[in-house]
Amino acid sequence: MVNSTIPISLRGRLSGPDIVVAPGVYDALTASLAEAAGFDALYLSGAAMAYTRLGGPDLGLVTMSETAEAIRLIRERVKAPLIVDGDTGYGNALNVERTVRAFERAGANAIQIEDQTFPKRCGHLADKSLVSREEMAGKIRAAAASRGSQEFLIIARTDAVAVEGLDAALTRADAYLEAGADLLFVEAPRDHAMLSTITAQLGNRAPLMANMVEGGLTPMLDARELQALGYRLVIFPGGIVRAVAKTAEAYYASLAAHGTNAPFRDRMFDFNELNQRMGTVEALRRAAAYDREEGR
Repeated sequence: MVNSTIPISLRGRLSGPDIVVAPGVYDALTASLAEAAGFDALYLSGAAMAYTRLGGPDLGLVTMSETAEAIRLIRERVKAPLIVDGDTGYGNALNVERTVRAFERAGANAIQIEDQTFPKRCGHLADKSLVSREEMAGKIRAAAASRGSQEFLIIARTDAVAVEGLDAALTRADAYLEAGADLLFVEAPRDHAMLSTITAQLGNRAPLMANMVEGGLTPMLDARELQALGYRLVIFPGGIVRAVAKTAEAYYASLAAHGTNAPFRDRMFDFNELNQRMGTVEALRRAAAYDREEGR
């Protein structure tokens, strides 16, 4: 994490000396808190949106328009580069064109597109299925042709490790790079050896992304360990939801048991603390300044 007021592009950060750590966010509140913590980039997770907006599983239920609206709201609050989970592109190559344009206009800095069939499912669930390598390459070409700026990055994700094996996943990743991807993401390697093989085979060709899922299929490594292996970007997409959900469950149980928040107060912001993080005083100051200007 560097967070030098964030003028550097995501592409620029990925070419820097240190791995980029992008925590998962799902709305403007979590994004603003993550930016305040000093992160160089943020990751708008499709799974996190499904969990929080729908209260349901990560099974491809979040729509393109819902994601674009989340991007717009987050961008109003934060300057940090925003990497967005675009699932399968929400359809064929023509859908990918529309998705890329919508996400870029809304304020995203990168889109991740995967080669699962639609509806997709979480990359760490069983029984996934894939589109052909050729169809996915076509989607990547569509994404590259549709973006307005080369600073908008295209991340190609393959879920082939679980379906076709590691060799096929590497072949697919290579094809997606040739089609125009800027970063490669081989999802759900099952051990340290797989993580190392991916970087050995692909790391000299494009920046590589790793995904750390608590309780998922991939061993949990920290950012420095992944950087040593050759990864340039690591996301922790659902960690915030798992943390919030566990806290919320405990909070509601405490309130139901005690009829008061008093036993939970040391685990909460109070009224003033939360308003400080929301920027309430500054917002009121700006409103008052506009009122004074009008009254002249």
